[in-house]
Amino acid sequence: MTGLRPIARLASALALTLAALLTPSSLGADANVERMEIRTRQITQFRIGASERRFGALEFVGGLEMSSRGRNFGSMSAFRFRKPGSDFIGVADTGFWFFGRMEHDAEGRPSGVSDFRMVEMVDAAGKPIGEKWHTDAEGLAIKGDIATVSFERGHRVSEFRIDPDNMRVALRDLDFVIPSQELRQNRGMETIAHAHPQGIHEGGRVVVSEKSLDKDGNIFAAIIEGPDKGLFKVKRNGEFDVTDGAFLPNGDLLLLERSFSIARGVAMRLRRIYGESVRKGALADGPVLLEADMSYQIDNMEGIDVWRREDGALIVSLMSDDNHSILQRNVYLEFVLRGE
Repeated sequence: MTGLRPIARLASALALTLAALLTPSSLGADANVERMEIRTRQITQFRIGASERRFGALEFVGGLEMSSRGRNFGSMSAFRFRKPGSDFIGVADTGFWFFGRMEHDAEGRPSGVSDFRMVEMVDAAGKPIGEKWHTDAEGLAIKGDIATVSFERGHRVSEFRIDPDNMRVALRDLDFVIPSQELRQNRGMETIAHAHPQGIHEGGRVVVSEKSLDKDGNIFAAIIEGPDKGLFKVKRNGEFDVTDGAFLPNGDLLLLERSFSIARGVAMRLRRIYGESVRKGALADGPVLLEADMSYQIDNMEGIDVWRREDGALIVSLMSDDNHSILQRNVYLEFVLRGE
């Protein structure tokens, strides 16, 4: 650079300074935001070829099949609404956050997804982490502007500050109570949810593993904060494994479960775990509300949230994880839970 004239040297220095200022670490995750257009097809029947809408306590509202040209779209493991039935946040087990807005038509049925973006999870320097073992996000809970994520493989529960265009490194890791040696490599903490704020756990966070079983075949779970902090178990029912959960207003825990076999394909189930059995040292259990196989509009259902519609109806929303497979779909479904 000694041969450059003063103006050229100044221009070069400014360019280098600007380049340094615009590195991902200075911009945070904003440099890693990918905005996408989501194509959707409305699902008007839950049971294929049938017009029935009532399935026990659940009444089908509608759904969407979602796709995008964005190469990172898919693998959506968990989501929560930040505004009831509208703005949402989620995590993909490929190391991404996703954000968007669910649209509804005049009849209140899901009709499209807008303002969608995916944001890479980053390290302390603002660089994309990338390694699957460290970004296998499976569960998500939110409260205010704090998101809590449960991870498999590198088992941990971490807090993040929510900023859709600038997601940063975790604020802190939490004690998840379950002994690490009891968590299976790819069957770890699949669910994290905030309990009812006025309930016995005072809004404390609860984790449930996918298929980390004790010697009796029960599922490891824990209340990780609050007055009743401690380990409990969920009774495993059949060949279904836990994929997500959300608390109902009365304190019961609604678990989303999945089974898969080559012969039968994929199936999903919703099980209502009695709130009084979600406590330290207990074996939690409850009835099945819904079970569906490949004759229904389902896929690899992994995400659930519960919210109130403007008319007061309690809505259960489900989302699938397509594993980036051409044989699977990204599906979103809505049901009214009657009798609440």
